[in-house]
Amino acid sequence: MNSLLRLLFAPGFFASSPVHVALAVGGIAALVSGVVGTFTVLRGQSYSGHALADLSVTGGSASFLASISPLWGFAGTGVIAAGIMEMIGIRRPRGRDLATGIVRGAGLGVAALFLYWDTTSTSTTGATVTILFGSMFTVGSSAIPLVLAFGLPALAIIAILYRPLLLSSVSADVAAARGVRVRLTGLACLVAIALAVSLAAVTVGAILSTALLVGPAAIALRLTSTPGRATVTAAVIAVASTWIGVVLAYDSFTWPPSHDGWPVSFFIVALIFLGFLAAQLTGRVRRVGG
Repeated sequence: MNSLLRLLFAPGFFASSPVHVALAVGGIAALVSGVVGTFTVLRGQSYSGHALADLSVTGGSASFLASISPLWGFAGTGVIAAGIMEMIGIRRPRGRDLATGIVRGAGLGVAALFLYWDTTSTSTTGATVTILFGSMFTVGSSAIPLVLAFGLPALAIIAILYRPLLLSSVSADVAAARGVRVRLTGLACLVAIALAVSLAAVTVGAILSTALLVGPAAIALRLTSTPGRATVTAAVIAVASTWIGVVLAYDSFTWPPSHDGWPVSFFIVALIFLGFLAAQLTGRVRRVGG
């Protein structure tokens, strides 16, 4: 058993404080992303999630300029953008995409300015890489309560609105006929997506956060037959991919030739991508067998 542990985990893994924080923060973010991501895919809002991920760059870069936790910027910008997208959008998918595209373009323009200021400021060295691609091993333990504070509301939204979200995902008209406040439900879901994307941005960066939001959910929906099972499966896949990614990233510091280590975000996204390919193959085998 000891030989197996030494083979899987590099020396000092279990005693490393940055690893403990990365596992905790990454696990919480992945759990939220898996749960919220299931409804993101079911409701056809993957593009909205991608737009909110891009817009989180604006808040993250502004946070570095203000010398506060990037999570405040990620979440704050995401929630505001979600409200604006819902306010100027209409119920038809084409209208939602138009509103999303307009808000996304405006936000990215501001993000470009903030990132420029970040890169020209001596006090924010490495800010751009951290914002865009994440840096889990540099997250401090003080971030754990903050991650929980943003993650729990996202999970609460999904838990409280579970049935209305499912019904409106199938048909907004039927949901409205049954008394569901479709517009308010949609706004709440967008807020949950914004919070999930913000947490994912802390772990894998703003650019790759959509992969953690959509990837595990897409895999789970291919492998399961009910939304409830898909939600649980997506959460398990997201957490497992994140934790395995942390292990591989830590182990990579012992890999030749440079011993510099590989990014955690690379491993997480690569594992999710391989999982999606495997799910696709499994689905084809089932169809042929059936």
